Amino acid sequence: MKFLISDYIEEAMKRAHYEIIEDEEPYYGEIKELKGVWATGKTLEECRNNLREVLEEWIIINLNRGIKLPKLGNISLEIKKMNV
Repeated sequence: MKFLISDYIEEAMKRAHYEIIEDEEPYYGEIKELKGVWATGKTLEECRNNLREVLEEWIIINLNRGIKLPKLGNISLEIKKMNV
């Protein structure tokens, strides 16, 4: 089954956990299954947007480095080299 990056992002965002912390940006969000994917924001909406940006960058960096991304539910991403 083929999945798009957007499918992976949506599944990851469903798994996000948010909390309020004592900080200048009190909203904290993370996706625990994806090491290093966390963000903060002054509002919950800002935190969600920041978390999505971090997630997108995390995906690109890991795929560029050839690092396999964790499977989320039944969704996995991998780069297949094309013969041109």
